[in-house]
Formats: sequence, C-alpha cells, structure tokens
Amino acid sequence: MTAVAEHSSADVVDADPALQVEGLTVDIRTISGTVRAVNEVTFEARRGETLALLGESGCGKSMTATALVGLLEPVAEVTAGSAKLTGRDGVADLLSVDRKARRRLAGTELAIVFQDALTALNPLYTVGTQLAEPFQIHHGMKSKDAKAKAVELMARVGIPQPETRLNSYPHQFSGGMRQRLLIAMAVALNPRVLIADEPTTALDVTVQAQIMELLRSLRSEYDMAVVLITHDLALVAEEADRVAVMYAGNIVETGLVSEVFANPRHPYTKGLLDSVPVNAVRGEELKSIGGAPPDLHSIPQGCAYQARCPLAQDVCRTTRPTLNPVGSRHQSACHFPQEVVNV
Repeated sequence: MTAVAEHSSADVVDADPALQVEGLTVDIRTISGTVRAVNEVTFEARRGETLALLGESGCGKSMTATALVGLLEPVAEVTAGSAKLTGRDGVADLLSVDRKARRRLAGTELAIVFQDALTALNPLYTVGTQLAEPFQIHHGMKSKDAKAKAVELMARVGIPQPETRLNSYPHQFSGGMRQRLLIAMAVALNPRVLIADEPTTALDVTVQAQIMELLRSLRSEYDMAVVLITHDLALVAEEADRVAVMYAGNIVETGLVSEVFANPRHPYTKGLLDSVPVNAVRGEELKSIGGAPPDLHSIPQGCAYQARCPLAQDVCRTTRPTLNPVGSRHQSACHFPQEVVNV
C-alpha cells in the first residue's frame, strides 16, 4: 500500500472553509441523449490545506473543476448545486454569479492551474505580458510596474534570470518551466482557492517533485486552499491532507488521507490501493480492478460500482448508497463499509 506522509491535517481540518461545494450536478448534452457527468458532488476545501479529488480518468474530477471556474463547454451545464467561496468581500456562489462578478473573482479569489501548460499559455504573447496582465486588469497598474511584478513572480517560482526571460515566449521554456509560469499566473493575485488540475502530467519525476514542492510552499505562504485533481495515489499520499474519491461522477469516499488510505471503507478505494504494486512478486499476476467504469448513458440503478464490486448484493442493485459516517471525519457511500476490509 502507498505510504502516507505525515501532514498537519489536525491543524487544517478545523480551519475556515474557503470553498463549500454542495450538490454540484453537471449534465452533458450528446447526440444520443443527456448524460450526468457530475452527480450531487459535495465537499469543502479549507484554507491552508490540500484536498485531493482522486479517481480514474472520466470519473468527473476535471468536469467538477471546470464547472467551478466557469469554463464548461457549451454542451455542458450545471443543473443543480452551489459553490460558496468565502472571499475578501464576503461569500459568493460561483455557480450563480454573473459574468462580471466571475471575472472579478478570477485570479483574486479563485484560480486554476491546467495540466497542459503549452496549451494554457498564449503562444502569441511573451510570458512577461501574460504575467503582467492580471495586475493591469485587477489593480490598474501601469505596464512598467506590472512588468516589475511579473519579474518578482518569475523569481518566486524559480525561473532563472527572470529579467532576461521576461521577453521570451512560452515555447522557449521547458515543460517544467512552463508549469512554473502557469502557477505564477495563478497565484499572482493571492487567491483564496487554487485548483490544480493534474499539474504534474507529462513531467519527469524530478520536475514533478519540484512543482509539488513549489505548490506546497505557496499554499503555506498565501494560506490558500488547494484542490488537487489527480489519479496518482502516491501524489495524494505525499501532498494531500484530505481526499475525496470519485467514481462515475459521484464521491464514494472522503476523509483524512491517513485514515482513508490506512482503512478504506469503499471497495473502489480498496481496489485502487491494492492495485499499487508495492509488494509485487516477479511472476505473479498484478492486482487490478476488474471490468470498466459504467457508460454514463446507462448508469445502473442502485450503486454505480455494482458490476465491479465483490461485495455487491441485491440492495446494491436497487438502492444507491449515500455518503455516511464510518469514523471520525470519514465517510463512505457503500452499503457494506465494514466488510470492505475482507475484500
């Protein structure tokens, strides 16, 4: 099983919530009908902590993020829920504010780091211009002062010779440096909540460690709430304080990383942890979760995980489980959470 690092979870778990998501539901219109990509997702992100949204590709992690920052494709829409962000000027519901208010919140209260830095950065403008833009838009700074701020940011995130590289274009930086630039843009205005969507994808292991160390340092410095979207169990164990495990658009288990990883109470979480080849023996078959996630067009009645679950019984096929306490600050959406240990 993945080793879980020691976190300051006890300190941050009772901190003020910066983001409270309640019942977030997202539907996508397709040629063959409307599908539910995110189903009544509820979680909190607290200042100074990292909350990980964990799950396989297609489980709804990134859709949740794009819904929160207002970047859903035209075919997708939020059909229910609220996302209350506690900012400097009070509480705002990200899912109901108008475009002008959302623009005001972008960067100053809520920011996102995308996984593909080369796509997220504009290839037509220098990085200095792009880093200076938030200061000009939100703080009304003159170009010279904004560029000076950009230099400070580049130095803060470890870009060498920032004064010289200010006039370089995104393609002139390595993948790791581009990711640092994205992070610099995201934290430029000291947001309350930072969403990091697979921030280390396509980076080598050494650079991944550097990027996560940078995020950890900035989280502490700015007292941000970080929502880390990933499918990497080791990354969650190393970096997150709490975790919300997603499956087929639903959160199926949530709690402190140390508790969830040591004592999983949902068979999907248990299957993910067992699939890590820590104790693999040469010649023996690696453990894996059989089957595949359900087609969103035909989510079964009852538990969405029933077809892959070794504990499935009749109640699982008729009644969808809801998140219920299974310990201190630990919840599971399973009809048989106590039996999971024997799976």
